Amino acid sequence: MAPTLEEQQKLTDECTELPLSLPKEKGWRTLHLYQFQGFWCQSAEIQSIMSFQKHFQANDTDIVVASIPKSGTTWLKALAFAVSNRHRFVPNSKSHPLLNSNPHDLVPFLEYKLYANNQLPDLTNISEPRLFGTHIPFASLGNSIQNSDAKIVYICRNPLDTFVSSWHFLNKVKPESGSPISMEEAFDMYCKGIVGFGPFWDHMLGYWKESLLRPNKVLFLKYEDMKEDGAFQLKKLAKFLGFPFTLEEERGGVVENIAKLCCFENMKKLEVNKIGSSIGNFENKNLFRKAEVGDWVNYLSPKMVERLSKVIEERLGGSGLGFEVFP
Repeated sequence: MAPTLEEQQKLTDECTELPLSLPKEKGWRTLHLYQFQGFWCQSAEIQSIMSFQKHFQANDTDIVVASIPKSGTTWLKALAFAVSNRHRFVPNSKSHPLLNSNPHDLVPFLEYKLYANNQLPDLTNISEPRLFGTHIPFASLGNSIQNSDAKIVYICRNPLDTFVSSWHFLNKVKPESGSPISMEEAFDMYCKGIVGFGPFWDHMLGYWKESLLRPNKVLFLKYEDMKEDGAFQLKKLAKFLGFPFTLEEERGGVVENIAKLCCFENMKKLEVNKIGSSIGNFENKNLFRKAEVGDWVNYLSPKMVERLSKVIEERLGGSGLGFEVFP
């Protein structure tokens, strides 16, 4: 049942007052980030997250693509859509939706799109499986998703590359009136965990631990593994989602066709990904930069690498979740 106007106003008032009582720090591109439910986010995101937590009802067939920003989100959304809809949309078809729509339109963000700006969407008419995206940490996904049979696919990336990608992205999308944030200042905040939806180590560990406890519920993927052996990881993804490739499909090149359709080089050259904005006012063209593993070596000083490597070891050491730092 849709909430009344009174209920909507009450939630709006709560979200307006809440940041006043929360810890806050200077943000990368915004005036402040607020520590909400244990992670850092903008004030506008607090309202959409609370609205999502209150109103979203998961279906057992739902698929949620989760990540911390700049970890391969767009790529994974494309792959999840192509895999789960391949019987409706042939991967090598010239009319495939991914050729005409940005992945973020096909797999919308819960907090940035569906529940943003006081919207309360009607999701009942979406064909199954419904696909959604989120940057929200696992602990804040709410009981509806956590206690259902909905599948969660999480992708993470080496924090050194994630930082560099985030810094480039946020300086591209900063308001015209704002000054760019220096790499040194952004890096210091990143190492302290002050970044959107961070600390990054808590975000990763939340999904990592759940993937170990409930491997049928949460699939944990690494960006680097997907770049190294895309076909194997794609087959693992399809099996987890409940849409395994048949031998006939494998022999017919379906796996390769999906990988080619969703690859960075192909998506970057598509006109639909050069124009428009599929996530708020972030231009689609800024979603595609390099997608390289180890690009951090071109930007981070030895002291920065040493510091962040120490943070990674202190925060993730012993968890079984490690990242290789190349010489």
